[in-house]
Amino acid sequence: MELDLTSLTTEQRNMHTYSIDTLSTQDILQTINREDESVSLAVKKVLPQISSAVDLIYEAFKKNGRLFYIGAGTSGRLGVIDAAECPPTFSTKADLVQAIIAGGAEAMFEAIEGAEDDENQGRMDLLSRQILEKDIVVGITASGRTPYVIGAIEAAKEKGLKTISLSCNANSVVSKLVDQSIEVVVGPEILTGSTRMKAATAQKMVLNMLTTASMIKMGKVYENLMVDVNATNNKLVERAKGILMTITGVSYERATALLTQTGFEVKTAIVMEKAGVSFVIAKESIKKADGFVKKAIEIAKTNL
Repeated sequence: MELDLTSLTTEQRNMHTYSIDTLSTQDILQTINREDESVSLAVKKVLPQISSAVDLIYEAFKKNGRLFYIGAGTSGRLGVIDAAECPPTFSTKADLVQAIIAGGAEAMFEAIEGAEDDENQGRMDLLSRQILEKDIVVGITASGRTPYVIGAIEAAKEKGLKTISLSCNANSVVSKLVDQSIEVVVGPEILTGSTRMKAATAQKMVLNMLTTASMIKMGKVYENLMVDVNATNNKLVERAKGILMTITGVSYERATALLTQTGFEVKTAIVMEKAGVSFVIAKESIKKADGFVKKAIEIAKTNL
């Protein structure tokens, strides 16, 4: 069957870049930059839809559900990047946010373009993760019609999961299938059809919002500090100490001692120092507070 892409905004020619092949290096860069400036405004227009999506993800997390990203090509790679950053940033379990990319892990490093056309493979790849009704799926597709993603979304719906779509075309096919659609219409690309550019930038911005806002709502942030950081290397160890020193005002030596005592659990160290309680009481208080540090400090103080 002949595929008609003429109606897709992402496949149309950009009237502002017709002569980009004749420009100087500086003018090429200025043109790209000017087009990129429109991306954040396009994201701003759909903040209400992003907000609803975050609430769905948060509800899934509260039920101990998992978040699955699924996409092909650049869209799939962006999902992998966002999922991979959650454990070190928020100390989440490795399976809480998972990414599935058409073509498998190899597609992260080498384009396997034909993989996106297999609707049944998208279905099978998602089902292989033993999905449960409490989980949630985000289909990422710039065109909004990628068969691989469509197959996964349909499989998720059949299993009773909540679904979200992230596309860059209005009235996209995938939007009609999901519980919450997000359509960030960034307009024609700088290079016609090259959705690794503006569309990908928009998708990255939205994915940042989905996980970051959800984690904030889960109590993984104190003020604007990553108090659930997983201190797995020297940089993150020092960051953990810096966070503890900033919040409590303790010395570097005291911060080091506290974090050593807590196994580098920043939250626990904060509550111990702020409330003047033991490790055990601090841990119990954090649990009672559903992970929110400020509330945990108040609860801990009642144990004095």
